[in-house]
Amino acid sequence: MAEGVIYRQGWTLDDIQWPAFDAAKVDPRLLAAAKGAALVEYNAPDYVIYLKRVFAGDAAAIAAVEQWGTEETQHGQALARWCELADPKFDFQDAVRRFRAGYKPPHFDGDSTESVRGSRRGEMISRCVVESGTSSYYSAIRDICEEPVLKEIAGRIAADEFRHYKLFFDTMNAQSEPDLPFWRKLMIAVSRINESDDDELAYSFYCGNVPADREKATPYDRERYVKLSSAAAMFAYRRHHIVKLTQMVAKAIGAAPQGRLIRVASSLIWRMLSLRAAKAEAIAA
Repeated sequence: MAEGVIYRQGWTLDDIQWPAFDAAKVDPRLLAAAKGAALVEYNAPDYVIYLKRVFAGDAAAIAAVEQWGTEETQHGQALARWCELADPKFDFQDAVRRFRAGYKPPHFDGDSTESVRGSRRGEMISRCVVESGTSSYYSAIRDICEEPVLKEIAGRIAADEFRHYKLFFDTMNAQSEPDLPFWRKLMIAVSRINESDDDELAYSFYCGNVPADREKATPYDRERYVKLSSAAAMFAYRRHHIVKLTQMVAKAIGAAPQGRLIRVASSLIWRMLSLRAAKAEAIAA
């Protein structure tokens, strides 16, 4: 399977070449990362409910959100099925139950139609930032993975995430709200990037990799699992993935993707992530 394969929208679990699974080529780091990612992807329905409240009355935006949610849930199912092949002891449904019980952002509850980003445009900038990250992340997994089924799954998910970015970018520009000043868009993007260290990624990694019968012996430590989840994920990245991520974020906030400032920013981010990955690897070891 070529790394440059572009998968079309609308695939199903039946389209994946499951018989090609090769246990001998499973990388334990990618397995650990995939377990956590499966939970985050599968948890999309909670985000759908929240986003539909924010975009109440906007039929086109709600349709986009529902499409996104359906595809994200399938991503979680595909990753979970692969993890169960790679680790027959992995209990996905139990991990989902524990993750949902322990991770519930305040804005998921209630019936408020206000976006935590301050506006509908701000909400879509935030979503574009997330899709920039996920598309680059699954591209990185696709490029480094030697196990053929995970490689295919990552390729399919990456293609979907690039389409999701466009979906949210177009939804942002379709809003009747006044455009936000650049500084405000930049702040929204930076704040969303900083949230990568919140409990969602760390706790999903914990629930995916620490089974229920080991919870008492191995309690959740946010700082430790932020670093462990980073160690399992960051080794896959190469510089061109970070350049693409930075360019996509730049476009979402109205900056020139090919500009000098963005080139400098991508270099700084690459250096920062490289140092962070090295520290995380040391902790994981």
